[in-house]
Amino acid sequence: MTIKKSITYYLKFLLICVGVSSFAQQDAQFTEYMYNMSLINPAYATDDPDVINLGSMYRAQWVGSVGGPKTISFFGHTPITNRVEGGLSLVHDDIGDVVKETNIFADIAYVIPISATTKLSLGIKAGATFYNTNFDGFVFSDPLPDPAFAENVSEVFPNVGVGAFIFGENYYFGLSAPNLLKAKHLNDDDGLVALGKEEIHYYVTGGYVFKISDNLKLKPAFLTKAVSGSPLSLDITTNVLIHDKFEIGVGYRLGDAISGLFNFRVTPDLRIGYAYDYTLSNLGKFNNGSHEIMLLYDLNLIGIKTDKSPRFF
Repeated sequence: MTIKKSITYYLKFLLICVGVSSFAQQDAQFTEYMYNMSLINPAYATDDPDVINLGSMYRAQWVGSVGGPKTISFFGHTPITNRVEGGLSLVHDDIGDVVKETNIFADIAYVIPISATTKLSLGIKAGATFYNTNFDGFVFSDPLPDPAFAENVSEVFPNVGVGAFIFGENYYFGLSAPNLLKAKHLNDDDGLVALGKEEIHYYVTGGYVFKISDNLKLKPAFLTKAVSGSPLSLDITTNVLIHDKFEIGVGYRLGDAISGLFNFRVTPDLRIGYAYDYTLSNLGKFNNGSHEIMLLYDLNLIGIKTDKSPRFF
C-alpha cells in the first residue's frame, strides 16, 4: 500500500472514530460491556465487602484495516464503608498511532437499601482526558493541507460524570452520563470545522439472571447509548452460564455487528473471556472484525472463602 493510500485510510478512520462536530460518538465500546460497568456508570456497585474487584479489557477494532482503533482499559472497584463504594478506571484509545486519548477517573457511590433485596446507588466520577495527535508525515493531495491537520495537538480536559444504579442479586438497571463537560480538540476561530468535539454520552443499561436449573442460568443484558449527532446505539446480549463456571453467548449491535463471546472461571477469583465482532456495516468490506480479551480478578482482602453466590455482572 502506498503512503498516499495509507494516509487516506488514516484520515477516513480519524473522521469516523474521533468525529467532527456533526458525528460525535467518541466513547470506547466493548462487547463485554456487562463486565466493565464502572467505566460508564460511577454508581456501579457490588455490595461485596472485603473484596476488590479488578479487571482489564483489550479491544482491537476493525482488524486488518489501516488505522483500526485499539483500546485497553483497567478498572478497580471496592466497598469503602457500609454504604459507600469507590473505584478507579483508565481507558486508553489508540487510533492508527495518530490519535491517542487516555481517560483517568475516580468514582464514588452511595448505596441506599430500598427493600430487603434491592438497593439504589447514586454515583459521581471525576477525572481528566489526555488527548494527543501526531500528524507528522501526513501526505496531502491538495497543495495546501487541511488546517485541521496542520499541527499536532496535546491537551488535557477535566471532566465529571453522574449515574444511578439499582440492583439485586440477579438483576441491575442503570442510567448514566460519564462525561458531562464538552471540549473541542481544536479551537475554531476562523470558521473552520474543528477536528473533534467531545459530546455528552447517555447510557441506559440492564441485565437479569434467569435460573433454568441449579447448573444452568440465562443472562440477557442490554446497553443503549445516545449522543448528539449520532444514531442511537443498542447492544443486546444473551449469555448462558453453565455450572457457574463457563459462559457462552451471542450479541447484536444495532446496524453494526453480531458477536460471539465466552468466559471461563479459572478459579473462584479469576475469570478470563474473549469476544469477536463480525461487522455488518459497509466497514465490513475493509476489516476482518474486532477482537476483545477480558480479565477479571476478585482480590479477597480477608482471605476467607465463603459460599456466597457468584457475582453475575
